[in-house]
Amino acid sequence: FFLYPASADVSCPVSRVPCLLLLLALPSLLTSCSINLYSTMKNYIAFALILLSILISCKKGNTMTNENKDNDYRELTKAEERVIVDKGTEMPFTGEYNDHFEKGTYNCKRCGAPLFRSTDKFKSQCGWPSFDDEIEGAIKRLPDRDGSRVEIICSNCGAHLGHVFEGEQMTDKNLRHCVNSISLVFVPDRSADLKKAYFAGGCFWGVEYHFEKKDGVESAVSGYMGGDLKNPLYRDVNSGNSGHYEAVKITYDPDKISYEELAKLFFEIHDPTQENGQGPDIGQQYQSVIFYNNEEEKETARKLIGILEDKGYDVATKLLPAEEFFKAEDYHQDYYKKKGSKPYCHIYQKKF
Repeated sequence: FFLYPASADVSCPVSRVPCLLLLLALPSLLTSCSINLYSTMKNYIAFALILLSILISCKKGNTMTNENKDNDYRELTKAEERVIVDKGTEMPFTGEYNDHFEKGTYNCKRCGAPLFRSTDKFKSQCGWPSFDDEIEGAIKRLPDRDGSRVEIICSNCGAHLGHVFEGEQMTDKNLRHCVNSISLVFVPDRSADLKKAYFAGGCFWGVEYHFEKKDGVESAVSGYMGGDLKNPLYRDVNSGNSGHYEAVKITYDPDKISYEELAKLFFEIHDPTQENGQGPDIGQQYQSVIFYNNEEEKETARKLIGILEDKGYDVATKLLPAEEFFKAEDYHQDYYKKKGSKPYCHIYQKKF
């Protein structure tokens, strides 16, 4: 162990093997020394070469492990590495986010994990971005190497962020996370730019399944719309007496997909000519309906219905104004994804 100190990297599974082999071989080496010194020296040199090759292989193995780990993270510039890895500090009042107050989330520059919300950012006049709260579980505190301050790092990847201070009375939370801008990347909140669309086409499991796969769709949620009962349960809707339809709320990015594209997909994943249900699911709650948010959506739906009718489809789809949407029970969400199967009632057929 004197030849292979404990400070060496022990992550290699054979890191201690050379030492053990050397200790086991030592008695025979000493014995043979009294018999034939020349032969012993040859054996010792051969053993040393074997030891060296094992150490080199361990080093290579460890290097590969580190490289593979680093590949999971964003490649850093020299300036970023000086702060994030070497725990340096950027000059005050020079960081990109010192006077930045847009709505969104500040994520870790290296691994992308969300760290701070813009709603917790405040002007501290210290020269670095300041936050009086963190996203739960995102930050880890460590004693700083200067012996007095408290360092904060990303709990996911260990990237150095800055320091945390308490008792300054700058905000009601009495807390200041002083963070290097270079350790952060800002992700703007685009929720205000996203739009909603509502479709009912039989069992919501299949409708949700197809919309979730469409590029530009942020989410598809199964629920109920159209009835008078507040917060209906599945048993209420399934009875056929609540007046609700099984509907799906689509949240989408209009910069990536248009409402017309969504409406086309809706007509192509179910039978819009069936009047009192969809496939084997019969009842008012399974009827085909487009719930429009405005006149523009209504006219888009009418245009597509006209195209289908020109092609010989006797469209039974209703056009109704959107009402309050009630999310269905959790066991209805992502039904086919959880089962690992595909819908049998909703099969895509190109119609446009």
